[in-house]
Amino acid sequence: MAYKPQTRINEAIRSEEVRIIGPNAENMGVMKTRDALLKAREMNLDLIETSPNTNPPIAKIMDYGKFQYDEKKKAKVAKAKSHVTETKVVQVKVGTGEHDLELKAKNISKWLKEGNRIKLDLFLIGRTKYMQIDFLKERMDRVLHLITEEYKVADGPKKSPKGLTMVLEKK
Repeated sequence: MAYKPQTRINEAIRSEEVRIIGPNAENMGVMKTRDALLKAREMNLDLIETSPNTNPPIAKIMDYGKFQYDEKKKAKVAKAKSHVTETKVVQVKVGTGEHDLELKAKNISKWLKEGNRIKLDLFLIGRTKYMQIDFLKERMDRVLHLITEEYKVADGPKKSPKGLTMVLEKK
């Protein structure tokens, strides 16, 4: 788990001076930390250090419970927006039958719809490694024509140790 620095509040703020943001998001200027703390106490709120690395640090006068709630909400939204793209690998051989190609194309379409990348390998063994490249590309195109989802070729057909490799992404 990643280290998350603890937010300093009230007496835990070590800086001599802080730039204060008021409860209604107004700039209250730079003042001594103890004066800012007194002002926060008058309003029955907390002094929360939001940007400790600036000079002087920025502190906000607000309720600490509301601050924690807002931070959790922001983290939840950020987590929901982040989608880890997975790379799925599909292997096809030169002699793969039409029905098997249809099944593989169906899976590729499903995975592209989910937003995953697809690494399509034309697996070559024995003498097939020395076949003409045009013939091998035509074999790969057989699978590509069966894919129903919109896609783009992220990395064109290239020779690899296993044979011929191509990477597909959602358009």
